[in-house]
This record gives sequence, C-alpha cells and structure tokens, in this order.
Amino acid sequence: MSITSLGFIIFLFTLLAVFFVLPQKCRWPLLLVASLFFYIYGGGITVIYVVATSILTYIATRFIQKTSEKNKAYLKEHKAELDREQKKAIKQKSKKQKRAILIVAIIGVLAFLIVFKYSHFLIEQANRVIGLFSTFVFKNEFSLVIPLGISYYTLMAIGYMADVYWGKVKAEKNYLKVLLFISFFPQITQGPISDYGQLSGELFKEHHFSYEHFSRGFQRMLWGFFKKMVIADALSPYVTQITGHFEQYSGITCIIGALLYMAQLYADFSGYMDIMCGFCEMLDIKLAENFNRPYFSKSISELWRRWHITLGAWLRTYVYYPIAMAKWNQNLSQKCKKPLGEYASGKIAATVPLLFVWFVIGIWHDASWAYIGWGFGNAFVIILSEWLEPVYTGVKKKLHIRETAFLYRAFQVARTFLVFTLLEIVAAVFAAGNNGFSYIKRAVTNYSLPHSLEELFPSVEGLGGQFLIMLLLALSGVGLMFIFSLLQRKKPIRDYFNKIPMLVRIIIMAAAVILIIIFGVQASWGAGAFMYANF
Repeated sequence: MSITSLGFIIFLFTLLAVFFVLPQKCRWPLLLVASLFFYIYGGGITVIYVVATSILTYIATRFIQKTSEKNKAYLKEHKAELDREQKKAIKQKSKKQKRAILIVAIIGVLAFLIVFKYSHFLIEQANRVIGLFSTFVFKNEFSLVIPLGISYYTLMAIGYMADVYWGKVKAEKNYLKVLLFISFFPQITQGPISDYGQLSGELFKEHHFSYEHFSRGFQRMLWGFFKKMVIADALSPYVTQITGHFEQYSGITCIIGALLYMAQLYADFSGYMDIMCGFCEMLDIKLAENFNRPYFSKSISELWRRWHITLGAWLRTYVYYPIAMAKWNQNLSQKCKKPLGEYASGKIAATVPLLFVWFVIGIWHDASWAYIGWGFGNAFVIILSEWLEPVYTGVKKKLHIRETAFLYRAFQVARTFLVFTLLEIVAAVFAAGNNGFSYIKRAVTNYSLPHSLEELFPSVEGLGGQFLIMLLLALSGVGLMFIFSLLQRKKPIRDYFNKIPMLVRIIIMAAAVILIIIFGVQASWGAGAFMYANF
C-alpha cells in the first residue's frame, strides 16, 4: 500500500474514525489489527518474520525478567545466611544467565536481517576472496524478498531486549503488546526507531480526541504530503537524470543536481515523518521526532544528532557506550597512555567505538561498499575534528574569532552542509553504479556555462510539458522549507500558522491539497517509493 495513495489515506481516516468510536480497552488491539493488515498488504507472507521476531523477543525478555526476579527473591529470602562474596557470586551467575539469553536472542533476531539483507553481499565478497586461490564459487542466484521494515523493527527488538536486560524496563507480559510495539505501522517502514519505554506509554495509555490534536496533526500531514509529492517526487526524475548521465552536463548543472538531491532527500524522509507523526498526533499518540533542522548544523557530528535522531540515539545507547565502556577498549586506552600521552589515549577510547558505530551505520543503510565507505567517510570527518579540536581552538583564539559571531556561524553551517553534500552525493552515485568521484570532478572542473535553460535544467522524457512547471513548483517548495526552518528556530511553524485567521488557513490548506492533487500525484508516478524505505 503506497503511503501517497488514495487507498492509504482512506485507510488512515477510517482507522481514525473507528479508533475513537471504540472503548479505550479496544483501541490498542485495533492498532495491532491495522498494523498487521498494513504489513500483510505491503509485505505479504513476510509478515511471518515480524511475528517470529516478536515471539523471540517476547520469550527472551520474559526469561530475562524471570531470571532477575528469581535471583532477587532468592537473595531476599536468604539474606541472613549469605555473606558478601556468596551474594556477589549469585549475582554474577544470574548476570551470566541473562547475558547468555540476550546474546542468543540477538543472534536469532539478527539472523533474519543478515539472511535477507546481506546474503548476496556476503556471498559476493566470499567469491572474490575464494577467486584469488580457486575457480570454485558459491552460487549467488537465489531470490529473497526483503521483509518490509526489517532494518527498523530489528533494531527496536534488540533495544527492547537490552533494556530489559539492563533493568530499564520490565518485560511485557502480554505478547500482543510486544507484537504491536514491533509492528506498529506508522514507523515500521522508515522509523522512528522507538524505545519500548517511550512508545508503550503512548500506545497503551488512554487516548482522547481533541480538535487541537486533530487540527495540528492534519496540518502536519498535509505539509508532509506536500514535501514528499510536490517537492521530493518532482525533483526525483531531474536528480536521477543528472546523476545518471552527469558526463553530459556542465559543472554548474552537476552542482545544482547535488544540491537538489539534498533537498529531495530531506523532503522525502522528513515528509514521511511529518505524515506519520501528524497522523499519530490525531490519534493522541506522540512519536519520537527524527529531525531538528539538520541543515543548519555547525558540524557533521551535530548534524547527525539532528538527522535521523532516533537512529543516532539507538546507536549511542546500544553500540557506542557498550564498546566505549568495555574492558578491552579501556585497556587499549591505558596501553596507549604511556607511548602516546594522556590526550591521545583518551581520544583513542572514543575513536574505536565511533569506528564501530559508523561501520554499522554504513552497512545498515545498504549492503554495499559504497555505503560502508560513506560511513567511514563520516567517521573520518568527525574523528579528525575531535582530534584537532585544540588546533581549532588555538587558531580561533589567534584570529580573535567569536563563536557567537553571525558570519562565523554562517561559515560553519555552509561548511558542514558542503561536506555532508559531498559525502551523500558520492555515495548515492556509487550506489547507482556510477563513479561518485568522477561526478565531483565533473562538478568542480567543468567550467562551461549552459547556453539555455534546457541545458541548465534538462527535461526528462515521459513527463511531458508540465515538467518545467513541476520543477519550478518544487524549487518554490524548497524555498518554503528553508523559510520554515528559519522560523522554527523560535517555535513550531504550526504555532505561527494557527495565528492566521481561520478563513485564510482554510484557503492555504485547500491550495496545498489542489497542488498535491494536480502536480504531486503526477510527480509521484515517476518517483517511486520513499527513499529511506530502501534502507
């Protein structure tokens, strides 16, 4: 079921109407039924893997919880009989049992992800290595349908199991609630990657209809559809044309293509978030936010704290901190202290987990060397800036640069956006089967000027005479996104919008609906699914 289709919109508003008609106790079961229907409609038989993941997660968390409760009960009952060492030994034994359950469960959950998403990549790499010594190769011709949203619900399942293991949340006794947490349809295909403590509190609370929630949620959904269908989908064929045939175009056209790719990527992904977060707001359910004006960041590390926020939070909690605090990493840092000094040893302790994190981010986005390289490219920029921080501080001090100065902050934002654009466009071009570095070379070394509007904005076959109108409308939408981002520094854009007289608001929203119907639907025909759904 396409999220931009009329059928999906009917599905959403039918669910909304039924949701508030039903008694409170029936509302979360309705969400479960709707989520399974959505998944079966979009993923078919692969729903069995979501169910299998939820069953494994449920069993593992229940065993971990029971092991903890059994240990606490035993220690409490025999408190007077046991000395400190005996209590410590019992706790250690319990911890090992829980860890064993957690590890087995995580391996089981990851097995689905590895088989369906990474099999072809792993076989291809194995054949390359074997080919150095032998003519034997593994067959890599089998066909597997990747389960819908497997990259997202796998991380949610692992996070929930780890939280139960750490004692942050108690294991849910009702299996169906665990299934809803993992399969909740607004977030299963593109996130956000929610933690159980936050999302369960929203799913299983009492929900109340209010005009404010409905109005604000509808406004956000409409803006999301506009960003996806009128901006991102209209830019898609133009960007694809340039990145796929960049050697035919001038450097300035390649630069414009790269910039519009960044606009398309943001409008597409954040548009999805606006649609789903807006709908959930209408249901009186608050989803975790995934964006906070990322293109206004002053460094790459800050940008990644404001782009795909829930993925970054997941990786910090379940990858970065466990590795950073691991004994082997601390020992490595200590061994480096004497030959390299205290500053370098401290940075090494932070660098090692960062490399792990960015490898995971790269391979999570796509099973390809293009995105593995993209991940390490981001890691290199972040790690280099961390190691050279004293140098930056010294230079700024000598040049009398104030951190709060407008021009300096503008320079930081422009620099960060440029670096991020380079990393993204190179990875995207490589992933599409072309040379990303050749694209950059073309952009910065070809100085010929386009002789016509057609050369600057090459049309795309099959889109007809409305292509230029759709492109101009999309570019106007990009301008709107920029203006709205500036306004959102102080408060949400909907706060400004709701101060406008009701009649004017209705006219603006009606105009948005008309633009989506006339131009957005046509643009969506040639654009395909959401970009991040592929990850």
